[in-house]
Amino acid sequence: MELKYYDEYGPEIIMQVYDPKTKMQGVVVVDNTAIGVAKGGVRLVPDVTTQEVFGLARAMTWKNALAGIPFGGAKSGIRAPGNSPNKAAIVKAFAERIACLVPQLYVPGPDMNIGENEMAIIAETIGTPKAATGKPASMGGLPHELGSTGFGVFLSTEVALEHSRIPIAGASVAIEGFGNVVTFTAKFLTEKGAKVIAVSDSKGTVYSDKGLDYEMLMKVKKEKGTVTAYPGATVLSAAELFAIKCDVLIPGARPDVIREDNMDKVKAKIIVEAANIPMKPEIELALAKKGMLIVPDFVANAGGVISSYVEFSGGSEKEMFSLVKEKITQNTRTVLDKAKGGDVRKAALELARQRVTDAMHKRGSYIRRQ
Repeated sequence: MELKYYDEYGPEIIMQVYDPKTKMQGVVVVDNTAIGVAKGGVRLVPDVTTQEVFGLARAMTWKNALAGIPFGGAKSGIRAPGNSPNKAAIVKAFAERIACLVPQLYVPGPDMNIGENEMAIIAETIGTPKAATGKPASMGGLPHELGSTGFGVFLSTEVALEHSRIPIAGASVAIEGFGNVVTFTAKFLTEKGAKVIAVSDSKGTVYSDKGLDYEMLMKVKKEKGTVTAYPGATVLSAAELFAIKCDVLIPGARPDVIREDNMDKVKAKIIVEAANIPMKPEIELALAKKGMLIVPDFVANAGGVISSYVEFSGGSEKEMFSLVKEKITQNTRTVLDKAKGGDVRKAALELARQRVTDAMHKRGSYIRRQ
């Protein structure tokens, strides 16, 4: 195996595991532990690669550093179908194989096709609640369903509006997707007086310049399976959401939704990235040059990993929301001020790298590549 990307930051450990009984194949990449034990989710997909897991682990190194919590970065993957009938046995076998790392060097969490039930299996197999986060509440967990990530996206939006001198009361918001994360974002924004004028899902977009009622959106999504069943509003295609004139656009579902072929249609003043990688960095930069303020994904959606830290530390739901508010608000303000109207992602990455570099210097492990 040849890893194409490595540098002074890592990865520290790459471990491939296999179980002949279940045919489980897995990989763990611990990228960097200078700031603390490495944290990152487990994804279960049929085509996961070591290279992919490394890229995700590095992203977690920066995300955790920027969040200001004592976690390093890691990620792991299990090569199996998401609907595998023996998923529980596969996850148990994976936990047995990675027990030498957990929780001293690596703490798993939920990711694609892996949720609180699988986190329970990992914790039970390894024999300590610290072996996983995102566990069921009955095991002392703080499930992501509590809304920590969506709350963080709301806080980033609030700071971005303040930075742009736009009052949150009456600010118009368009939201792509209506899943677990952004439903909470919509709730908190509505409670602060913002006007959610458009929401999309896989079936299309529902739009009203007068604003959409949050409770009605939740009702039609639950009963009809789509927000497009919202009564008395205009129904558009899912793609048309990005062309709606608004103060804030929140991409909250799929990656790569703002591209070269539609970026010129975007009319938002602010874009807050709830989803991971909703556009490539060069698209972000091009939109920023047009005057749009963009809050990158790993700044805005870090509420989940902050929640994971509180759970790992034995904290409560109340303590979790308090820390998410403190960290997301502070970090968003810091990177927006640092960017000075320029490339916010670059400013955020520079801050994260500096925090990791400082930690590596303290433990004597930082050697700059020539």
